[in-house]
Amino acid sequence: MSDAMQAETVMVPGAGGDDIEAYLARPLDTGPHGAVVVIHHMPGYDEETKEITRRFAAHGYLALCPNLYWRDAPGAAPGEAAAAVRAKGGVPDERLVGDVAGAAAFLRGRPGANGKVGTIGYCSGGRQSFLAACSLELDAAVDCYGAFVVSSPPEGVPLKIGPIAHLAPNLSCPLLGLFGAEDEHPSPSETAELAAALSKAGKDFEFHTFEGAGHAFFATNRPNYRPEAALEGWQKIWEFFGRTLSG
Repeated sequence: MSDAMQAETVMVPGAGGDDIEAYLARPLDTGPHGAVVVIHHMPGYDEETKEITRRFAAHGYLALCPNLYWRDAPGAAPGEAAAAVRAKGGVPDERLVGDVAGAAAFLRGRPGANGKVGTIGYCSGGRQSFLAACSLELDAAVDCYGAFVVSSPPEGVPLKIGPIAHLAPNLSCPLLGLFGAEDEHPSPSETAELAAALSKAGKDFEFHTFEGAGHAFFATNRPNYRPEAALEGWQKIWEFFGRTLSG
């Protein structure tokens, strides 16, 4: 497999008929390719998330990261855009689902697409990956330490979102969850609660919790980075998407 790729900024359809900015990375061979919607973390549509998007393309996937903050702060630096969205209480769940639906449709229509689409998200994006998989027909979803799936944000956190674990019976696809044993949001007890809800609903999922890792252990540019956990986590992602998005 060649790792040659092309990456560029594009406009894609989003919720409510809006066009929003997104970062597309695609292999240069003819495919067929599975596709991944990369849902950025709360710090925003930043260089680190674009690097992750390119990483998927290097591994043979069509990958698209929609800028979830585009309407709130078009053209702003990631930190400024994130602050603007936080001040408004975060990205509304309904809008997120619409934006991921538009991204998935865009990917399915690309030359070389095999029709299968998964999502992956980190931090707030992990919650949103789960939300999308419970709201749309997808082929796979990965939740990397998504907070506030089974509990509400604590006092002082300016997010107007609530728990969504009750959506577990609506999960449309296999789910991979990657968590840190030292994380507080979500804590190990919260991931266990979500696992129980998914088991009760008879859903296809696998959760892995890494010792010595806390929140954001994939983030290479932050002190939270844990190389061993991230390396093992990436291997599980490749195996999972290899099973669910190939063919």
